[in-house]
Amino acid sequence: MLNEFIPNTPEDQRKMLAEIGLNHLDELFAEIPKEILQKYRPTELLPLSEFEVKQLLQTLARQNLHSEEHISFLGGGIYDHYIPSLIPQLISRGEFLTCYTPYQAELSQGTLTWMFEFQTMICELTAMEVANSSMYDGGSALAEAMLMAKSVTGRTRFLVTKSLNPYYRACLDTYAWGASLELLEVPIEEETGRLDRAFVEKNLSGDLAGLILQTPNFFGVIEDLRGLKESLKDTFLIVSANPISLGILTPAGLYGADIVVGEGQPLGNAQNFGGPLLGLFATRMQYVRRMPGRMAGRTIDADGRTGYVMALQTREQHIRRERATSNICTNQALMALMATIYLALLGRRGLRRLAEINLQKARYLAEKIARVSGFSLRFRGPFFNEFVLRTRKKPQRLLKRLQAEGILGGLDLAPYEMLDGNNLLVAVTEKRTKGEMDRFVKMLKEK
Repeated sequence: MLNEFIPNTPEDQRKMLAEIGLNHLDELFAEIPKEILQKYRPTELLPLSEFEVKQLLQTLARQNLHSEEHISFLGGGIYDHYIPSLIPQLISRGEFLTCYTPYQAELSQGTLTWMFEFQTMICELTAMEVANSSMYDGGSALAEAMLMAKSVTGRTRFLVTKSLNPYYRACLDTYAWGASLELLEVPIEEETGRLDRAFVEKNLSGDLAGLILQTPNFFGVIEDLRGLKESLKDTFLIVSANPISLGILTPAGLYGADIVVGEGQPLGNAQNFGGPLLGLFATRMQYVRRMPGRMAGRTIDADGRTGYVMALQTREQHIRRERATSNICTNQALMALMATIYLALLGRRGLRRLAEINLQKARYLAEKIARVSGFSLRFRGPFFNEFVLRTRKKPQRLLKRLQAEGILGGLDLAPYEMLDGNNLLVAVTEKRTKGEMDRFVKMLKEK
């Protein structure tokens, strides 16, 4: 039967198959293991007219509750930060909005210049020696870091903290399944929400490739990285970090991390229905040849003029296939440009002040809610701009009532099955005013 979304006819297919000595389309995919074909089946799509598609999309759009119309306390990896007006103004310029991957790098000096600046800023943020010019998102950046650690060490076993963003963990699971890697989950301390250091110590062995953790973690808890790399020795320490938090927290690079990654959405990027996002990736110079993605460099031409080049592209299109570090073939150029403008606008002091405001506002709201009957803080210890509340009532019911009053009250953690009981993840950014937070607390008292 002819598929409406495949342009060639059954006769076309028969001719092409005959040309390569095959009789049936299934034979073309015979090399793919059956378990993969059974696990990943194509989505069944129904053909619609242009009018019907437009109606469907408008219906879906009306269902969206966005932060321009609601007071948002949603977090969990994507945050409602303020985006300076200069950013959309600048990226709407034709030379930015229409630029593409600089295959002819010498003709792309403008693109390479800001890529170089972006990399420099990420190195300064993370205290690492080298960074690439971005990846697709925080989850894939972390998964690529895992593959890089495996490539460098030649080992296949990893420790992964339970407090990792569950979407990042899903990425790790997918990559690990395809690369035959073993992932062992590190439990968290019941009181603090931090990784169980004793468990890590017990599971250190010669075949361990790396420890993967996130700070602040999915629960907003700030991990203590002191002495961790000393315990791991030649085992990789891979850290996923919120870039805004690095305005005030000691970067993982100063604790000896081998790879630091993160989600760059908070750096001037909109929430965008969950994407496109921006992956950050930084490592040590000794591992630069194993780093995925691409890297811009600065040099001097024969006439002594400064110029920018594509210094590293370790993918199968540019080097021998077996030596490629990744199948990620480009960078999130427009998203990375937004982050570059954002960081340039804020500067070092501005980023520190922004981080302080996020920290202070989150602490203010957490302390107010903790005094409300039926609510308490789930973890004891430092957190950044989000925290977990333990509630008597089902969070889903509470969130529906808040939504009716124009408040997106947080993230119900029940579907993630990471914690026992009723738990609500609440995020606070610089956009939340004292009046909005006080109103939120008042409504919790009334519910």
